Formats: sequence, structure tokens, C-alpha cells
Amino acid sequence: MLNEIDLSRADLNLLVLFEAVMRERHVGRAANRLNITPSAVSHGLGRLRRQLNDPLFLRTPKGVMPTARAMQLSAPIADVLARVRDVLSTAKPFAPASSPRRFTIGAPDGASAVFLPSLLAKLKRSAPAVDIGVRQVLPVAGELGSERAWRSAWADLERRAMDIVIVPTEHVPARFSKRLLYEEDFVLAMRARHPLAKNPSLDAYCEAQHLVVSLEGDPHGFVDEVLARKRRARRVALTVPNFMFALALLPESDLVCAVPRRFAAAYASQFGVVAIDAPFPLGQFRINIVVPAVALMDAGLAWLVGLLASAGPPLRRRASR
Repeated sequence: MLNEIDLSRADLNLLVLFEAVMRERHVGRAANRLNITPSAVSHGLGRLRRQLNDPLFLRTPKGVMPTARAMQLSAPIADVLARVRDVLSTAKPFAPASSPRRFTIGAPDGASAVFLPSLLAKLKRSAPAVDIGVRQVLPVAGELGSERAWRSAWADLERRAMDIVIVPTEHVPARFSKRLLYEEDFVLAMRARHPLAKNPSLDAYCEAQHLVVSLEGDPHGFVDEVLARKRRARRVALTVPNFMFALALLPESDLVCAVPRRFAAAYASQFGVVAIDAPFPLGQFRINIVVPAVALMDAGLAWLVGLLASAGPPLRRRASR
């Protein structure tokens, strides 16, 4: 619309004026809308006509009528002003009660299914217009190093594909900030009356058929690392991409799956699944909120991190035997 030479002298107020006259179809009413005098509107339209080389609005007995060129420019000018208003709105202090922002959180579903109910309840009370998107993230297949296992999550944070990731690792690159959400460990989930539930020995566990949650279908999980240290192994008969899918499959099979304790406590009974302690230690995990350190300068993001931390689940409930 404006070439580079004109843009250096351009007045954004002229586009606001154009929008008002286009909407009101009357110079006086546009002046009232903008809280300026009709002569100021006429003067501004004169400047805009010279810049755009078009009359833009023609006088009629009832006001003004836009020219074909003005009608053509109406949508692009509205789009420019909408974008400018969006940019300027980010400079306003963040107000949760009225903010319409949308945040994207990445987490394994075994974690998101635990923290989301509490988070949504808090949002309903304190930030009803804030929206949340949740993405499933799992470690990179075949990667044993904890920091590198989540490297795709770190990359998504840096390119702002996600605002926050919630992951079970302490090994976070220095450029990120982490905050504890809750502590977790794993239990064994299986159908009711599964033989392993009555005899949870290491031998019985290794002889069972196993289900592993793996986004990319890799059958080797952290449990296999624990078993290898004991010079034992197991058969992974099936992999699925998330924990909720795993719970849905367990009641109709003899498969056994290691799942987060809090997740099992919240959902296992809904699927007719029981959860027991493993016959060997599976270790404990700290579930951390991770964001780019520099991103915490964003008041809205810092607020959401604090809200998440306060929405952490209650003290862990022991799984049934």
C-alpha cells in the first residue's frame, strides 16, 4: 500500500482514521468515534488521498461513500491495524482474569493426565479466557543419556513450538530453567486377577509378556536397563504410543505395563486395571517444569509456571496389591 519512501513519513493514525470513516460512512460520526474534530478528519483524509492517489470517499447528502479503491483497501488496512493492535497488546501488563492467551505445554500423557485436572480447575477460577494446548512428548528412541533423550523437547522450546515442557529428568541444559512439579515412581499395571498380582516375584515378572509405552515403537525402555543390571531380561510383546492406550488394552490381555504411580492411582480403576509395586526397585523421578530461562521475562509465561507448580498433585497414594 505504501512504498518504502512514503513509509518513512507514514502516519499510522491515518489508517485508524480511514477505518473509522469506512465504518461510519460519515465524517462527523467518525470524528466522534475518534474524539477529534470533523475538520481534523477532513484534513487527515486529504493527506491520505494524496499518499494513495485516490479520492477514497465521495460526499453524499447522507455522509460519504467509499470509492472502489477504498473498498479494495478496506480489508488490508483492517488486517494491518489488527496486527499492530495485537503487537501492542503484548506490552500491556499480563492480567490473568482477562487475558485471552493460549499456551502450549508438552508432556508425556502419564504426566499431563495427572496435572491437567487441577490446572484446568485453577484456570476456570482465575483465568477463564486462557486456553491450553497439550502435546505428547516422549524421550528420543534409543537415546540413553537423559539430557539428550529430551533433545527434541529442548528444540521445540527454543523455536517456541511449545511454551513449557514437563518431563521426568534432572538433566536440563543450562539455558533452561526448571522447577519441580512433583515426584513420581512407577508401578506395574495389569488386568484384575492377573497371575503376577498374586505372585509378584522377579522370575514371574521376567516370564510375563510386557507392554511398553514408546512414541516411536522402540521396545527398549528404562525397565530394561534396570533388568540388565540384574542380568535379567523380559519379552516386550507390544508397544503403544501413550499410557492411556496402554491402560485400555490391559484388561483384555495378559500384558504387564510399568506406568507412573499417580497416573495409575487416578485412572487404573476406570479401566478395570490393578497396579502393584514391582518386585524390584524401579527408581524415583522428579517431574520438572522446564522453560527457556529468557522466556520467564514474559509475565504471562512466568504466571503459568507458578500456577502449574501450585497445581501439583496431592501426596502420592500407594498402589493396591
